[in-house]
Amino acid sequence: MCELLAISSRHATRLNFSLQALAERSSPGHSPRDGWGVAFYQGRDAALYREPAPASDSPLVHLLEAQGPPTTLAISHIRHATQGAISLANTQPFVRELAGRSHVFAHNGTLAGIAQSPRFMPGPFHPVGETDSEHAFCALLARLQVLWQPTAPPPSVQARLAVVATFAAELRELGPANFLYADGEVLFAHGHRRIQDSGRIEPPGLYLLTRQCHAEDQPLQAHGVCVGCGFQQVALLASVPLSEEPWQPLAEGETVAVAAGQLLARHPPAIPP
Repeated sequence: MCELLAISSRHATRLNFSLQALAERSSPGHSPRDGWGVAFYQGRDAALYREPAPASDSPLVHLLEAQGPPTTLAISHIRHATQGAISLANTQPFVRELAGRSHVFAHNGTLAGIAQSPRFMPGPFHPVGETDSEHAFCALLARLQVLWQPTAPPPSVQARLAVVATFAAELRELGPANFLYADGEVLFAHGHRRIQDSGRIEPPGLYLLTRQCHAEDQPLQAHGVCVGCGFQQVALLASVPLSEEPWQPLAEGETVAVAAGQLLARHPPAIPP
């Protein structure tokens, strides 16, 4: 399955990460052969880097691993293709504009029949590629656009979380629905099921680690990830724990909202209408 990683921090930091190490940690013996991508937020906009090729062969990956832009919010995805050709259009994360800001989405799982379902109409947001993940993103934005008005203040976190959690509950009916979604201010994560070491598809689908750093602390060192500290609040979300620290599994069907490195809210599994 695909692998997900996101970071939220109170202050901008350089995220030194190894996509190769993350892939090996999540899927021993495998590499991110079908594509990789990462989106670094800078205010309302996001710098998107992605390639439909192995990360291990990419000079761009090596540059980002060493000199990625400082950010308070980033989403990364390693692709193991299940739907759609190996192409740039099918490489995650996906980015769309809504209400004058970039929205970013990455998904892990297979959503059977989503493109044919009347419950997941994309509205004005049309997929560029052929993946179920991008269709899901467009359908989510079609629901969120009611909340986001260009001339109005951002909607409340609780209002956004309610829409995302309800959407996730419906999505789970189609298959594994682990995803990360960000609007430039808040990071939302939904945990469901994924292929475990046993080979069975079962929860957990995502893990959360929060950490408060002080000036004298050592950088947060996880497998394939290094986050600078110094009076810093950091939250990491990943498909599997990346260190020996106390990563917390998201409950099956749970959705969380994170901002500035802090857990804002948890939404228990919702019953789809």
